[in-house]
Amino acid sequence: MNTSAVDNLLAQMRIAAAAAGLREPSQATQTGKVDFANVLKSSLDSVAQAQAKSEDMQKAFVLGDDRVSLSDTMIAMQKAGIGLQTTVQVRNKFVQAYNDIMNMQV
Repeated sequence: MNTSAVDNLLAQMRIAAAAAGLREPSQATQTGKVDFANVLKSSLDSVAQAQAKSEDMQKAFVLGDDRVSLSDTMIAMQKAGIGLQTTVQVRNKFVQAYNDIMNMQV
């Protein structure tokens, strides 16, 4: 896997996150320096928050809360599902890249 493919994947993830409104730009990205650990942690935190919100909305809907509609609940569930699927795919790509690097002959 070459670095341009990784850069392309990161750019696509940033565009998707910004379009979904999942995270706000941090000070590190504004100065041009990106800390991988912070980006990864914020991405995982946003997925966890989406799942928690989805679960809360499901519970409220099942208990008959009038403030929670079925459509909003289903949308939250889909957002959480897509976030989880994206996280799994990114993890798979990192594992594949790690295996490719480990199998390289020096």
